[in-house]
Amino acid sequence: MTTITSTGMANDHMSADRRTLAGRIDALPSSAGLWRFITLLALGGFFELYDLFETGYISSGLVAAGVFHTGSAGVFGIADQAAFASATFLGLFVGASLLAPYADRFGRRLTFMCALAWYGAFSLLMAFQQSAEMIILFRFLVGIGLGVELVTIDTYLSEWVPAHLRSRAFAFSFFIQFLSVPTVALMSWWLVPQTILSLEGWRWVVLAGAVCSLVIWLIRKNLPESARWLAQQGRHQEAHQVLSAMEKRCGIASPLPPVAEEGRDGGQFAPEQPKQGRFSEIWAPAYRQRTLMLVVMNFFQAIGFFGFGNWLPALLSGKGATVTHSLLYAFFITLAYPLGSLICSRYADKLENKWQIVFSSLMTVVFGTLFAFMTHPVLMIICGFLITYSNAWLTFSYHAYQTEIFPTHIRARAVGFCYSFSRLSTVFSSILIGLILQYAGSQGVIAFIVLSMLIVMLSVGIYGPKTRGMDLENI
Repeated sequence: MTTITSTGMANDHMSADRRTLAGRIDALPSSAGLWRFITLLALGGFFELYDLFETGYISSGLVAAGVFHTGSAGVFGIADQAAFASATFLGLFVGASLLAPYADRFGRRLTFMCALAWYGAFSLLMAFQQSAEMIILFRFLVGIGLGVELVTIDTYLSEWVPAHLRSRAFAFSFFIQFLSVPTVALMSWWLVPQTILSLEGWRWVVLAGAVCSLVIWLIRKNLPESARWLAQQGRHQEAHQVLSAMEKRCGIASPLPPVAEEGRDGGQFAPEQPKQGRFSEIWAPAYRQRTLMLVVMNFFQAIGFFGFGNWLPALLSGKGATVTHSLLYAFFITLAYPLGSLICSRYADKLENKWQIVFSSLMTVVFGTLFAFMTHPVLMIICGFLITYSNAWLTFSYHAYQTEIFPTHIRARAVGFCYSFSRLSTVFSSILIGLILQYAGSQGVIAFIVLSMLIVMLSVGIYGPKTRGMDLENI
């Protein structure tokens, strides 16, 4: 069991060089203070995922209210549900690819808070729109904020958590974030069929997420900036101050003074010149293979993850379940998102992240194939639960992994670019899955998902570097 010495360091990490920034972060003990910080950061992600997953759950309410139309009667000549999902992910693509790099320029904290406020405000406005056109437009704007927020949370978390706790911290963070999925499923099952105070149920589902996200914005105004980012910007005294405050929060009574010495990538309090990352750097020989590997992984994992998650009620309805039953079945299946992340947090730091991505994708392949042939409600729920479990495992693994393999000065830029391909693929796959469901049924959709996950396994298994137990500056 980890204990803290009189100097405040965890006994099992005494080898960390506390004269360096990276060494001091790696010496942070697994304390209540550190986990409270991780929890606070994860609460922002809770409402981002709440909003992301409501895409599939409120669509039936929009159709029932006569706002959305099916088939060629939709706004763009396709089902409005497909356009709604595509607008969400197009916004996510724009946010992740074009705006997330500002986190490298202006800092993790400022970008994080601006993105959260953006998301909450436009989500609130979307709840009061009357036409499909305006709902889809505001959904695109909401997606921009979501794209920035999710990338920034990942970089923020990876830069503050000790190397030996990084995977476990991501798993716990996603346990909190994924609590949003059964929450939105249950609220949709309860509210979507109703009209309260002259407002359709789907509007209440949207309002709940928007209002709560703005409350969280007020609570989290005192989050510290990333010490690694501050040091990389040459703001070493500020980096020392925020890290000393974190050490006190974690129970280290006597933080060390900053020591100027030859530094690595922002890893030490050294008088080096700040680095401004450029897009071309992610294609340098040292990172080119990693960038291409993550682009392929993100493009195809999103098909598996969102193809099942966002279309789950429709897939269940396609197997004969009524709308009410499909939403209730979906609630039980989505419990695997938080439960899977919580269970995985017990062993997340025992395996290489690249192999966790491979094994979780394999699990999706196996149980996705079985789900395609199930007709009994109980067996559908069991297979759906296990697919969702594997998706939760995959999610925290690749979110941790892609933030580990780039240096601090280009981390948000590189992760945002690679991550944006998961959003770009979903823009088109949302429409494609709708067509496959229409012409080939649930089995055709599952086959599409299984093929995509096989590509994820091959790309990461063959080309992904190892990262377990290494500090960010040495990967």
